[in-house]
Amino acid sequence: MADEENRFEPRLGRMRSGKGAGSSRSLQSLLIGRIARGGGDWRSLSSGPARQSGRFNARGRGAKFSAGFASSSGWSVDRISGVRMRARRVMVKVRVVKLAGAKAAGAAAAHLRYLQRDGVTREGEHGRFYSTFSDDVDGKAFLERSAGDRHQFRFIVSPEDGASFDTLKSFTRELVAKMEQDLGTTLDWVAVDHFDTGHPHTHLIVRGATEDGKVLNIAGGYIAHGIRGRASEIMTRWLGPQSELEVREQLSREIRAERLTKLDRDILARAEDRAVDLRQPAKWDGDGSYQQLLIGRARQLERMGLAECQGPLAWRLDPTMEETLTDLGRRGDIIRTMHRVMTAAKLDRRPELYVIDRAEAELAPVVGKVVHRGAADDHHDRRYLVVDGVDGRTHYVEVGKGADETPTGSLVRIEQRRATLRKADITIDEIARASVGAYSEDIHLGHDQSATDEYVEAHVRRLEALRRSGVAVERQTDGSWLVPADFLDQALEHEKRATRAAPVRIQVLALRTLDEEATAYAPNWLDRQLRGDEPIEIAKHGYGAEVHQAMVRRQQWLIEQGLAEQQGNRVLCRADMDEKLRRGELRSVAARLSKELGLYFVEAVPGEPISGILRRRVNLSSGSFAIVENSRQFTLVPWRPVLEKQLGREISGIMRSSGSISWTFGRQRHGPEVGM
Repeated sequence: MADEENRFEPRLGRMRSGKGAGSSRSLQSLLIGRIARGGGDWRSLSSGPARQSGRFNARGRGAKFSAGFASSSGWSVDRISGVRMRARRVMVKVRVVKLAGAKAAGAAAAHLRYLQRDGVTREGEHGRFYSTFSDDVDGKAFLERSAGDRHQFRFIVSPEDGASFDTLKSFTRELVAKMEQDLGTTLDWVAVDHFDTGHPHTHLIVRGATEDGKVLNIAGGYIAHGIRGRASEIMTRWLGPQSELEVREQLSREIRAERLTKLDRDILARAEDRAVDLRQPAKWDGDGSYQQLLIGRARQLERMGLAECQGPLAWRLDPTMEETLTDLGRRGDIIRTMHRVMTAAKLDRRPELYVIDRAEAELAPVVGKVVHRGAADDHHDRRYLVVDGVDGRTHYVEVGKGADETPTGSLVRIEQRRATLRKADITIDEIARASVGAYSEDIHLGHDQSATDEYVEAHVRRLEALRRSGVAVERQTDGSWLVPADFLDQALEHEKRATRAAPVRIQVLALRTLDEEATAYAPNWLDRQLRGDEPIEIAKHGYGAEVHQAMVRRQQWLIEQGLAEQQGNRVLCRADMDEKLRRGELRSVAARLSKELGLYFVEAVPGEPISGILRRRVNLSSGSFAIVENSRQFTLVPWRPVLEKQLGREISGIMRSSGSISWTFGRQRHGPEVGM
């Protein structure tokens, strides 16, 4: 609530008459309407109705409907009471995404999967796509229909009153029906409602194709104004318009808000050289009521240290005022998200121990259990994790695009990535400079006679990865490479781009619960903590206390299994403990898979050939393995990322004494080899 000096009180008095009074009231109402829906500022009101921005292309479907919505103030007068009424507000954001290329198609599929993640409904369940006639639509089938489309429209529709509804399906279906009328074509679309934030919203995805298969081009003006106007019409018809008094009350609640508000935007618009004078109300502010709201907000900014009083009702604004208020608003949203997540997970954690680890800030390593995954922006391009840390604190960590493969409930270590040149880049540049800009396997082996084939192959793979990312290295027909003089600069820029996309490195330490880890016949993270291999700070409270209890149970279990022994106050692990646990886990998993697949298990032996069809990946405590099936038997071999694209295909190779494998992909006798 506002202070007494800032409280808005209507003052009854003698009714005014005359053209001037009516004009002032009309302008005042128009101002409140413009500010309430976030358009313009008071100085632009005298120029007449808002005009459609020239930056939007008028061509495309829906253009004829754009101007009407763009010029509408959203206000009307009730014929009986004479009270000014405002239409309900709906926020609409749109993004047009190109679908050309396999990479874009893969990103589109990942986007749909993420929109259906767990915890987005009111009940905390995973989301389901719906469309015109179905409440459960197959997103994969939608993408298959979109295979030849040039682009895709992604809308986020958020009614201001969305929290009043249990579902937004009927609203979305009626909105799309209106869009189809305006655009003159049936739309192929899917949508999912999200109630996992303080502002319920709908993600609406529309194919960029008309019903007759042509490219769907929507006029920019219709995207900017028409869709929002139609959505506002629907919500206003359902809930009724807002009165002028309701709008004023909404604005008065902004006085104490710790975020950037509409009042702040108007104060900034009225300031000259960061100085704002609020002694005289504007001509349109008949009784000065809106002026009092601005004064109340300016005094609040002064208390927050974002404005300095320069005299009666005059202030100098802090240069960082807008940025600070924006950050405060986002921080408040994050804290509310963390509290909601921890409450839903039934974890009693102290809010004063919430930590926000931002991508642009220096990030200390974070170890803990993943409680929640979410989107850090409206379009789900960036992700965040809520982690119950072993340090007793709860962390909100921005992870860019790196959280899709991080299961909820897993134990992870998160550390900041730094954009630095790799050793391979420096070696490649050094060899190329000594060879007039050329690099090849033979040149490398001649330059460094101690280098192994595996080592050189790793450098070739690095060059291929850089070439695909846009670095100007050129592969010749004879297998050699042309390396530019500024190769290191380009390689470093490549690393910076990768770091911006995924600012942290996530290592999954355990997929099982602490109770399961304590008695698992497999090497795990608890063992490394007991031995002191990876010492980290573990608190005595919160999740840290649970880790301490699990370490005590693990220690006792290892002693019972004969893998460790008590010597006074110390517990010593056997030197071969990890190897015994690793082989025991592998045998246990192999026996289970043998029963499941109906095949015999054959252990891979160094020097012996391995061939068959790559079936799938299996995650164990000791690492990830690939199942290679051949006739009546199968083998488990170490998994490598390069195998991802070979699932379901024929592969062959030979395991080296080091445990690595030189793979050949396909049935050909001499195929492309990849040393691993």
